[in-house]
Amino acid sequence: MFALVDGNNFYVSCERVFEPRLEGRPVVVLSNNDGCVVARSQEVKALGVRMGTPWFRLRDLARRHGIVARSSNYALYGDMSARMMAVLGRFSPEQEVYSIDECFLGMDGVPGGERAECGRRIRAQARQWLGLPVCVGFGATRTLAKLANFVAKKRPAFGGVCDLAALPPAELDALLDGIDVGEVWGVGYRGAPRLKALGIGSARALRDADPKWLRRAFSVTLERTAAELNGTPCIGPEEAPARQQIMSSRAFGAYVHDLAGLEEAVAAYVGRAAEKLRRQGSLAGAVQVHIRTNPFKEDHPQHQAGLVVPLAEPTDDTRLLARAALAGLRRLYKPGHAYQKAGVMLMDLSDARRAQAALFDADRGNPVLMRAMDRINACWGRGTLRLAAEGVDQRWRMRRAMMSPCYTTRWAELPRVS
Repeated sequence: MFALVDGNNFYVSCERVFEPRLEGRPVVVLSNNDGCVVARSQEVKALGVRMGTPWFRLRDLARRHGIVARSSNYALYGDMSARMMAVLGRFSPEQEVYSIDECFLGMDGVPGGERAECGRRIRAQARQWLGLPVCVGFGATRTLAKLANFVAKKRPAFGGVCDLAALPPAELDALLDGIDVGEVWGVGYRGAPRLKALGIGSARALRDADPKWLRRAFSVTLERTAAELNGTPCIGPEEAPARQQIMSSRAFGAYVHDLAGLEEAVAAYVGRAAEKLRRQGSLAGAVQVHIRTNPFKEDHPQHQAGLVVPLAEPTDDTRLLARAALAGLRRLYKPGHAYQKAGVMLMDLSDARRAQAALFDADRGNPVLMRAMDRINACWGRGTLRLAAEGVDQRWRMRRAMMSPCYTTRWAELPRVS
């Protein structure tokens, strides 16, 4: 038996913890450079605002309805997520963190008649200790737990807690009949149209479909999803496969005209990508760097280009990766252009544990130095220790004009009570 605990409108909820005046008001959180909506409060959803809507298109609606916008504050959200997972982990020794705002809890030791009460305790403790609203779904499989959480969130009658295993068969059938097949974990809105074209439009229809036919017509993955809907566990703990490429790319907060500014940005992006590379235990055999101007500014000179720089030896050393990326950048850069975006991609990834040393001397970096760098940045915050090439002022950094303070991660920004 599993519980899936999910934070409601998580980014918005984190903002409301430290700004109680935002409770009940329509709030959106914006993406990098305050571009698009990446999180919406329930009040904003009720206004019909969709995820990904550009902020500039919402300005009139925002004025009419008093929509409050906040820039994305990932330091705050990450820290609140860690706190939430620590609290939720107290309810089960088996915890699988699935994303920044949701986790699975093993519930085999909780009697059936006590699960709903356990869910209510989880909700109450998350609200009291952290100020975060959560919903809880119980199911015999991870897929059913995800579906139960969806029901807990969308059906107010359940009070934020849904235990599908406790429902009578007829009631469960009726409930699954009313859930679009696209809401089933593992199906999504890409797979839903094809299923609907073949007459499978609800979660119940997928559950009751012939598993052999599903395997032939779609994949073994969908067959397992249907088995999970029938209560047969087929999906193990989420083990994200190692990425085949790692990208770090951002639009600038202001146009960059000179090579020095581009070099700072590219070096900074390499630093972030290299951190992820080491975290997943991989080495990169090549670095791609790309730059571009704003394609929508047709009156400006246009330039878009990319280049792959192979490495002599696979490495995870930020210094060597940055050296390669900057060499590529210098070949791409053209004076007289207003660059809007740059990025790097680490490619040709291999498992660091299986790396074979070169026969002759080759610079593969300093793993001890990199581990020390990662530990310092994990303890004191990203960028505490970084390459000099990343610069100090970083005028190209993305705009976050409406960002709330980092209440929980910076001493100078701790909330004050008067």
